[in-house]
Amino acid sequence: MNLAEGVQIISFGILAVLLIGAALGVVLLSNIVYSAFLLGGVFISISGLYLLLNADFVAAAQILIYVGAVNVLILFAIMLVNKREDFAILPGRWIRRAATGLVCVGLFVLLATMVLITPWSLSTTSPAVVANTLVDIGKHFFSDFLLPFELASILLLMAMVGAIILARRDLIPDVKAEEPTATALTLPERPRELTTSK
Repeated sequence: MNLAEGVQIISFGILAVLLIGAALGVVLLSNIVYSAFLLGGVFISISGLYLLLNADFVAAAQILIYVGAVNVLILFAIMLVNKREDFAILPGRWIRRAATGLVCVGLFVLLATMVLITPWSLSTTSPAVVANTLVDIGKHFFSDFLLPFELASILLLMAMVGAIILARRDLIPDVKAEEPTATALTLPERPRELTTSK
């Protein structure tokens, strides 16, 4: 084992401990704001794992999209709502906790089995080894996956226009009963001042 492999193993260990600790904090903490901040730590740790796998584009997209957009949106929603509610203790909740624990242990066993039976080693001549991921992703985006890429951009544009229309709905004036000719899309005008003749 040379120095580079040792650094990679130590980096993987540190990122794995940070990832598991932050994920446990997201699930176990009662304060939802702390959970949202720790969720950002989970996303950053996953980005570091992608960097160890030489997936630089996926790591950058993980930080930009999940940390920079999704996690910030979650934090804004939590801080704007800020509704505290005391939950009543339900009878027989230990059954639900036991079922949840059983499902979690089953998922952990399934994922551990998949990790152990997957052949992870790649030869240097394998087509999965890519020298520059950005160039290959760009080639695929503008050749093989051009139609889905453009359809996704059109859907995002439609969602943005719909969000703008919904956000500007409060600027549309109300129709008054004494103005039968006014519609919902006409803005109220100031009465014209009479011009005085000299």
